[in-house]
Amino acid sequence: MAVGLSELPVFNTISGVRLGVACAGIKKPGRKDVVVIECPADATVASVFTKNAFCAAPVQVAKKHLEKASPRYFLVNTGNANAGTGSDGVAAAARCCASLADKTGVADYEVLPFSTGVIGEPLPVDKIEAVLADAVADLSENNWASAAEGILTTDTRPKGAVATVEINGETVHISGISKGSGMIKPNMATMLGYIATDAKIDQALLQQMLTTTTNRSFNRITIDSDTSTNDACMLVATGRSAVITADDTAAVEAFQQALDSVAQPLAHAIVKDGEGATKFVEISVTHAGNSEEALEVAFTVAHSPLVKTALFASDANWGRILAAVGRADVKQLDVDNINIWLSDVQIVEMGGRCATYTEEAGSAVMAQENISIRIDLARGESAETVWTTDLSHDYVSINADYRS
Repeated sequence: MAVGLSELPVFNTISGVRLGVACAGIKKPGRKDVVVIECPADATVASVFTKNAFCAAPVQVAKKHLEKASPRYFLVNTGNANAGTGSDGVAAAARCCASLADKTGVADYEVLPFSTGVIGEPLPVDKIEAVLADAVADLSENNWASAAEGILTTDTRPKGAVATVEINGETVHISGISKGSGMIKPNMATMLGYIATDAKIDQALLQQMLTTTTNRSFNRITIDSDTSTNDACMLVATGRSAVITADDTAAVEAFQQALDSVAQPLAHAIVKDGEGATKFVEISVTHAGNSEEALEVAFTVAHSPLVKTALFASDANWGRILAAVGRADVKQLDVDNINIWLSDVQIVEMGGRCATYTEEAGSAVMAQENISIRIDLARGESAETVWTTDLSHDYVSINADYRS
């Protein structure tokens, strides 16, 4: 089920960015599973990729191509991750790039490949090549919604977000799409994400902005603590509207806020569409000694199977949260100073059960679809927030049946 997942927005068209979709039948006949995204020749592009050592062949090829030139096309396929496929997988990804390059009149290194789906199976290159002409013929600035559908795997709904901001008297537009539902604990970005703006931003500043927004959004979500082999997020700036330079602090801050307002809803949508999810859970850690220990505590709680199953059961077993905080790798943690809340219900006060806490109050919070857990470490001024889900029977079923 999708937990309060909103409908797709009316996407901003981004002048110069066109998207085309085709059906190759990679895993399921008739399903949109190949997406081509065209970038203008003068666009700047920023990227973040998975840090998984078993990074997929398309990630390897995309990184090499980015070293040679700014990309003109993204080629995305679903249904097959082309990961764990060795040198044959790299050759398959490169062949797909060459085929699209041939059809669009660009160099093969100006095409970046992206794949998502089952790991360890050969990429069906022939199926992808057979529909590239269809995808190119479908290219349109108005195809964001169709592309959002075309990048899905186990997702139940497409995910998109938009923003508009005034910068130096000009209107700047941003549109973004993402996919992800399982194997989600990004270590750079989301499973796959594509964001574009019509602002003019040089590559170095654009990369800085994408890295910042990634760390505020995609790097703060987890479904199951598994970092994918294929994670990638791309940000394209076409230069058709306001110019944003590093020395224009006001413009940088305004655009960064707008970019965050696109990335965070995309990240939240992934959590809300988590495999088998019935709860959307925000875990905030305050008064930590530094950001790293705040994240350590937050993710330890978010990844605890006992906490996650209690959330699914609406069981106010607050001792599981307490135990997870205690086993987080935080040096010299003084548990006698810790306070914990379930939404507005305090469950732990100075390291023990809060005197005003009742089982009824805790159970009422745990029964909600949207739950917040706040942990005050009382040891500093840093704070971090992550977002996660519960762990349900359906998560096991979905992943047990994934390849069938």
